Amino acid sequence: MKFAKVTLVSVLAFIFFTGCAQMQQGSSSTSASPVLDRIQQRGELIVGTMGNMPPLNMTSKDGEIFGLEPDLARMLASAMNVKVKFVTKPFNELLPALQTGEVDMVLSGMTITPERNRKVAFIGPYFISGKAFLTKVKTIAYADEARDANNPNTKIVALRGSTSQAFAEAFLDKTTLFTTGDYDEAVDMVLQDKAHAMIADYPICVVSVFRYPEAGLLSVVTQLTYEPIGIAIPANDPLLMNWTRNTLNNIEGSGILDELKLKWFAEGNWLKKLK
Repeated sequence: MKFAKVTLVSVLAFIFFTGCAQMQQGSSSTSASPVLDRIQQRGELIVGTMGNMPPLNMTSKDGEIFGLEPDLARMLASAMNVKVKFVTKPFNELLPALQTGEVDMVLSGMTITPERNRKVAFIGPYFISGKAFLTKVKTIAYADEARDANNPNTKIVALRGSTSQAFAEAFLDKTTLFTTGDYDEAVDMVLQDKAHAMIADYPICVVSVFRYPEAGLLSVVTQLTYEPIGIAIPANDPLLMNWTRNTLNNIEGSGILDELKLKWFAEGNWLKKLK
């Protein structure tokens, strides 16, 4: 009950601040934001996501997109006074969709990297992650340290187009590396002993252990890298960048972002909703 009261106060404060920002923006006679204009005219914020990176973003049995990032996206849409629509795509197709205008933003556990930042703008980070291994107890020797796993007999799986794939190619270059289009396929390879370990952001690894309690899975959560996760937006709209940055700052400063992290990482009630 106390948590609910704090959340209500935080949401009211958030609405107040973003409402003031909207009134200020509305008083301007001209607009310098092609993407914001497009969103306002459409009445809908289109957000790209994988829908398969629990607990950041997930798909329920009923097809609902939920998790920390969808909650954050809904707050951004509310601040714009529009609805939100989620478009799910394989991870490596999300940035191309953003660049062509198919989606307005990407919130999908996407690490801010120099290479990606040359193509699109990033706001954040709103979450800090790192690399970890998902393996089985019987094969834990393969996952103790990256250098120990780096031999031709070790089979590693990573998400296609991710920083995990780049990490494996750079530091596990002697292993047999498989890539998959989604995490379910990657985890299944570990479950079926087709791969000794999956390398992924540590929340994905930890949640996979919770999802399959009888499989003997183990997450080696030592963070091997620093992974700042941010909101990807088009590079050609400075006003959208400024608006998103200020709105995210309001969400973080009001304590709502910390509450979202607590909601999705400290409790596992959402596991029963997973697809």
